[in-house]
Amino acid sequence: MLEARNLGCVRGERRLFQGVSFVTGPGTYLQLTGPNGSGKTSLLRMLTGLLQPAEGEIHWSGQNIRSLGTDYLCHISYLGHSQGIKDELNALENLRVSSGLSGIELSPQEALSVLAEVGLAGREFLPTRVLSQGQRRRLALARLLLSNTTLWLLDEVLTSLDRAAVKLVTGLIERHLHKGGIAIVATHQDLSISASSYQRIELAT
Repeated sequence: MLEARNLGCVRGERRLFQGVSFVTGPGTYLQLTGPNGSGKTSLLRMLTGLLQPAEGEIHWSGQNIRSLGTDYLCHISYLGHSQGIKDELNALENLRVSSGLSGIELSPQEALSVLAEVGLAGREFLPTRVLSQGQRRRLALARLLLSNTTLWLLDEVLTSLDRAAVKLVTGLIERHLHKGGIAIVATHQDLSISASSYQRIELAT
């Protein structure tokens, strides 16, 4: 269970938000909305532990995440704007390297199967620098298929995706939720997600 208690965020002399609280449990889908600059990315970074809130606390299974360290991080998959893709590697190499860094052994055939599932069949051996933004996003999403983490933190996950890819993302998130996972998604677009628990937080500038 992830719990946020009265979180606040200040950037320079500007306050982005304050008093943000929520509790999520297995099967919870939480959508973060708000205009650019309202603090959606900052809130996600707080939930990863990468950014310290100006006020408030974040708890995982009843314990402050600052005291948990890697015992908390091993439960998280975070997909941000940078996507963590190496341009000098091809799609297959990127997926196998990122999986290895996460402690997941992935054979070439297993990696090819996952890439096909996210719509990259035929592009597995292309340098990622020549892939479109949508294809690069699909490659980043492939890592979620291999994830054994409970908490997904996704930042503008629908950026550069066509209708078919949006349907793919929806299916991935629903599959994760139905297995008891938690998904917190910052997005300008409403996702039609089937979830046992749905929450929405709107941040305002």
